[in-house]
Amino acid sequence: MRPEALLTRRTALAGAGAFAALPAGAQPRFPAPEVDNSAGLEAALERPVGTLKPKVRLAPAFETGKALTINGTVFNLRGKPQPGVVVYAYHANADGLYAGGSPETLWSQRHGRLRGWMVTGPDGRYAFETIKPAPYPSFEVPAHIHMIVVEPGREPYWVDQIVFAGEFKVDRQYHASQALVGGSGIIKLAPNEAGVLTGVRDIRLGNARGTLA
Repeated sequence: MRPEALLTRRTALAGAGAFAALPAGAQPRFPAPEVDNSAGLEAALERPVGTLKPKVRLAPAFETGKALTINGTVFNLRGKPQPGVVVYAYHANADGLYAGGSPETLWSQRHGRLRGWMVTGPDGRYAFETIKPAPYPSFEVPAHIHMIVVEPGREPYWVDQIVFAGEFKVDRQYHASQALVGGSGIIKLAPNEAGVLTGVRDIRLGNARGTLA
């Protein structure tokens, strides 16, 4: 999905009250039934927060593709590391397909098996290991990793998806079209000592409309 389309959807959902703040101490809830849930935000709520860890593996051992590790820090409005934030990530496989999902839930089927949940630790950090996705077979958009966050006491919302600097369609036009929710999702990849591609995607929390501190 194009970044500008995501921004339009975020704005529409925010106007419908999907991201309204909850009372202090309240648990995140699913958006109201009348809200368009086709973006899959509720997938971020499929796992109890108490079962999550700061680091997770998305791709099973048998998954074909180049090994990839993404890590980052979630910062709050004051620019401080924020613990307790759920980060949900999912992406296509090395063929550009969302494949191998189970009948567990609707979003398991739609997002495929390459998905997972993290909760930021006391240092605000999260990380996941996976394989590098390919662009969709249509080659209309760059290879990307979708990212949804759930702040304590707030509804889930999109942040800019991860794309890879210097690669297919991550060009001047893409840079200009970023919504910049959570900061830029364009990251640089470099191999570590083991040859695994690594990248950093820090997330800066903002208000419901994506305005950042």
